[in-house]
Amino acid sequence: MIFLGLVLALAAIVVGVVVVLDNAGEAQLSMFGDAVPGITEQWHVFMAGAVVAIVFMAGMVVAALGFKRAVSMRRELRDLRDEHEESLQTLEMERRKLQQALAQARRGVDDRPSVPAQRIAPN
Repeated sequence: MIFLGLVLALAAIVVGVVVVLDNAGEAQLSMFGDAVPGITEQWHVFMAGAVVAIVFMAGMVVAALGFKRAVSMRRELRDLRDEHEESLQTLEMERRKLQQALAQARRGVDDRPSVPAQRIAPN
């Protein structure tokens, strides 16, 4: 896949160079009704288009990375919420077990016959 991408990039560079070298005639580029200064030949127009395409692709890459990050953050937040819910359930079960053990221990203390305390007479 990387090799194919590099081959396509190289082909695009070769085509760009050929277009620039073969188009040496005069041209004028206008934007928003005004002539763009410094663009007087056809290859200038082509290079301006290439710059616009590069800026567009850079914007798309930034948007894609932002989207990927947002999706990743949402996924991580969802996983953390699930983990938090599981830990709360585990703590609740432990609390119930401890309450039952405490109740049994208290019943065990109450069920034992109480031994009256003996008074020790002073000598």
